[in-house]
Amino acid sequence: MIGSIFMAMQGAVAQGVLWGIMTLGVYLTFRILNIADMTCDGSFALGGSVCAVMVVKGYDPGLALFVSFAIGLLAGGATGILHTKFKIQELLAGILTMTALYSVNIRIMGKSNTPLIGAETVMKKLKGFTAFISEKIAGSEKVISLSPNATSLIIGIVFCVVLVAVIYWFCGTEIGSSLRATGNNGNMVRAMGVDTDKMKILGLMISNGLIALSGALVAQSQGYGDVGMGTGTLVVGLASIILGEAIFGWLAKKLPFWFTLLSVIFGSIVYRIVIAVVLQLGLKTTDLKLFTAIIIAIALAIPVIKARSAAAVRQRDAKKEINEKKSSGGNN
Repeated sequence: MIGSIFMAMQGAVAQGVLWGIMTLGVYLTFRILNIADMTCDGSFALGGSVCAVMVVKGYDPGLALFVSFAIGLLAGGATGILHTKFKIQELLAGILTMTALYSVNIRIMGKSNTPLIGAETVMKKLKGFTAFISEKIAGSEKVISLSPNATSLIIGIVFCVVLVAVIYWFCGTEIGSSLRATGNNGNMVRAMGVDTDKMKILGLMISNGLIALSGALVAQSQGYGDVGMGTGTLVVGLASIILGEAIFGWLAKKLPFWFTLLSVIFGSIVYRIVIAVVLQLGLKTTDLKLFTAIIIAIALAIPVIKARSAAAVRQRDAKKEINEKKSSGGNN
């Protein structure tokens, strides 16, 4: 049992890093723009679908990742235009785009599932590269062959480090600061002459571009693109963000913004590990959504419970102080 749990955790860490890129995208809309964007359920599968089709047709897997990211930008832009230009409520705009993307993804693949059997992926390229280098250095008898989980983990770490650095730099620019300010106080930003509609569109585009990129990486890692692979993406992203904030939030308050971004990725890894462990302990896969909903509900309820407990303690201390003053006054 322990051995099977350990093996499952290895795969969970690798998948958690790849899905962490998606969590970064959800963080941009949910925490920075204060928008619960449902587009991510469709854009994640969009990235996987585009990437799978391009890889199967012989295109370079790196180019497929870039195109998936670009297509994700367009999906986020569609939601942004529906919300800002046509004044459709952001949640409904995301649902409309997500619904449309389901048909778009099937149209792209021509079917509901596209396997990558025998196709070249970035994971296979990394595996071949390490084998070639080790053969040249150590000789043919000591060729290093990375496991699928190891290649996925290395690729995921490289992408996460680069993206965290880029996002951290971007958020420090004038445009990035305007984007963050739009989520904090849109009225104040508009009074300063910033076009908040453009900022929202930009934020949604970047978010869904990252989510589509994550979907493309997951498709190359798991070996297929599926039209339903993005189902529940928003819930998974929210669970990862909340877990990351709950576990690493105290440290994120003391460190720069880049650690906050890293904590979101750590939350994705923790979420995948928790799911892998409970599955090994006997939880049915059909119960995962219920389990995830319970995790999110508890995590969201904890701050409220803490606030109410603190208020009750303050009220009790205030009453105690008043009673002591009354008793001391009576004695005098």
